[in-house]
Amino acid sequence: MVVTTAMPASVNYPDGPPPLPVTVRRRYPDVPLVGVAAAVFNGAGQVLLVQRGRPPRAGQWGLPGGLLDLGEKLAAGARRELREECGVEIAIGGVAGVFEPVTLDSDGHIEYHYVVVDFWASHVSGDAAAGDDAAGVAWVDLNQLDALGLLPESRQVILDAHQAWECAQGDTTTAMAGIK
Repeated sequence: MVVTTAMPASVNYPDGPPPLPVTVRRRYPDVPLVGVAAAVFNGAGQVLLVQRGRPPRAGQWGLPGGLLDLGEKLAAGARRELREECGVEIAIGGVAGVFEPVTLDSDGHIEYHYVVVDFWASHVSGDAAAGDDAAGVAWVDLNQLDALGLLPESRQVILDAHQAWECAQGDTTTAMAGIK
C-alpha cells in the first residue's frame, strides 16, 4: 500500500515555497523514513501529546510529528506537523534527541522503520485540537506521563526537552528565536 501525505489547503508556508508531499510506502519501506516531532511546552510547563490515529501505535500517546516532506528543512517540518496535527504555532528551541523506532512483524521482517528528529519547542498560539491523523490531543503535566503508557524513549525525550525548555525560560532571546 502506498500512502500519500496530503497537505491541507489552509496551511500557510512561512518558511518559503511549499515542499513536495512525500509519497512512499510506510509499511515495509525500502529505506528508513525521516520524521520530525516536537515536545511542545505551554506557559504552565505542560507538554502537548497526541493520541495516534493510525498505525503504527494507533491509540497510543506520543509526541506530535510526522514525515519530513521532500525539500523541507527539519524545523520547518516540525512546525508544519504541529500546525496540521494540533492546530498550534510553535517556536522551536533546539534538538531534544533522535528516536529510531523499528517495528518487526511476526516473521521478523521490518514492518516500519523511522528516524525521527525530536525538537523541544514553546507554544506560541492556537488552541490544541486533533487534526490530520491525530485521534486526540492533550496538554499533560509531567507527573502524569507514566499513566499514558508512553514508549520509554518518548518519555526520556520529553524529560530532556523539558529541561532544555526550563533553562531557556530565563533567556527569552534563545527561547523565542527558534531555528531557521
